[in-house]
Amino acid sequence: MLVNLHVKNLALIEEENIDFEEGLNILSGETGAGKSIILGSINAALGSKTSPDFIRSGCEYGLSEITFAIPEDKVERIKELGVISCEDGELVISRKIMANRSQIKVNGQSFTSAQTRLLAHELIDIHGQHDNQLLMDESNHLSVIDEYDDTVRPLLDEYKQFYREYTKCKKEYESLSGDGESRIKEMAFLQYEINELESAALKPGEDEQVETDYRRMSNFQKIAGNLSEVSMLLSEGDSNLSDMAGSALKNMIAASEYDESLSENCDILSDIENLISDVAHNLSAYMEDFTFDQSEFNALEERLDLINSLKMKYGNSIENILSALEEKKQKLSEYENYDEVVAKRKAEYDLAFKQLMKSAGKLGTHRRKTALQFAEDIKNALRQLNFLDVRFEACFSEKEPDQAGTDDVRFMISTNPGEDMKPLAKIASGGELSRIMLAIKSVMAETDVSKTLIFDEIDAGISGKTAQLVAEKLNALSNTHQIICITHLPQIAAMADNHYVIEKSTKDNRTISNITRLSYDESVGELARMLGGSSITEAVVSNAKELKNMAQAAKHN
Repeated sequence: MLVNLHVKNLALIEEENIDFEEGLNILSGETGAGKSIILGSINAALGSKTSPDFIRSGCEYGLSEITFAIPEDKVERIKELGVISCEDGELVISRKIMANRSQIKVNGQSFTSAQTRLLAHELIDIHGQHDNQLLMDESNHLSVIDEYDDTVRPLLDEYKQFYREYTKCKKEYESLSGDGESRIKEMAFLQYEINELESAALKPGEDEQVETDYRRMSNFQKIAGNLSEVSMLLSEGDSNLSDMAGSALKNMIAASEYDESLSENCDILSDIENLISDVAHNLSAYMEDFTFDQSEFNALEERLDLINSLKMKYGNSIENILSALEEKKQKLSEYENYDEVVAKRKAEYDLAFKQLMKSAGKLGTHRRKTALQFAEDIKNALRQLNFLDVRFEACFSEKEPDQAGTDDVRFMISTNPGEDMKPLAKIASGGELSRIMLAIKSVMAETDVSKTLIFDEIDAGISGKTAQLVAEKLNALSNTHQIICITHLPQIAAMADNHYVIEKSTKDNRTISNITRLSYDESVGELARMLGGSSITEAVVSNAKELKNMAQAAKHN
């Protein structure tokens, strides 16, 4: 459940904090008051694309923060999506929008927009005009059927496993195609590459060692000069560190005979003298072996050039080059035993296709059974929304296998007696489409009662009795879901369990939007404005009160 929305510096909103409740939450207000900003702020927090233009003019950033109460049975799913801490059942998603970037945090963790959208899918379902357009696209109809019934998902997952195996076998089988002449050319080229790689006799990690040795020999003069200077300072000449440390130790020992507190310094100086001696010894041994051999250097340079050349051709590491060698040997072996390999790959491909189509058949049969029940539920929901003689079907056709199966689905509908069934995409009336979408949303919502449902523009193109039926449908949904609805219709607003009004005002010569939760009397006043427009008479107020009382009485019957 969405329990709070905090918005700061977005569009016309300076700063607002809205607490939502269970049941039917209604947002109303005059056109242009800022209702769309509320929906935009929620969408922004949930990872939708946004623009710096959304930031309130003159402000450095905008903020949208939403808080959800998560039911216990959904906590594990939320954790699976990357939220580390959700033990107290509270989930806070905040998005800070700045001129050049935005930042999303979920319970204090940084999240990407893509991660947040996946999370949002588990929490909330937002319906606006965009959803109507999605419904008009028949490529989305199959996913509606799949989401309607949870028992489809295991069969679809099983099918996808077979599809991955099928595409792999198909690719491997088709890769063997080609005429004999092209295979001979390919075999000759493969043999050339194999010879080149085998003659190089590369060893894992060899490139790092060769590069180290080459760097050392390339800088022989610099290293020799620096080490000679170090040797001079450590143990040669009249003022070397070794003699100085020995002299310092001798004098410190003499002084400590008169003050025992100095004895610790004797130990430190003794360690220093030993360390200098060790470094001098190690350096002497290193310099004895440190020689420059021009032929060895030339061999290193050639080896390094060879390794880098092979990296450019076959991979950016010796491990990748060796893997490429094995792959080429395997490919050559396949060409050398072409007929056997073709027969083997063909058998694997045929088996994968057979298993795929068997799985597709099971999936399709289950989908068709599911679609029959879905269609019945949709028809019932549509009748409740004043489609008195409606027919609705999910019509299936076959297609070539893809990741979703071999089924194509098209929703067909007839909304008036005597009319032929037509594709849903040909429904022209915005009011009809909004009601159909509400019917689908209400049917789909039964599969996940923990989701919050948000409706915007659900009242487009409707009035009168139809508006009342839509109000009743939203009220029925609110018995099992938290509903947030932006509306212009008094019939819908009257059903509110919690009524909010969005108004514009002026502050410091700037326009701002304010959101206020209404009391009963204030709600009646807002209904009167919706009924009467600019002329609010006593009769309009009386009608508003009657509408409110009738709606509230109906809610409790």
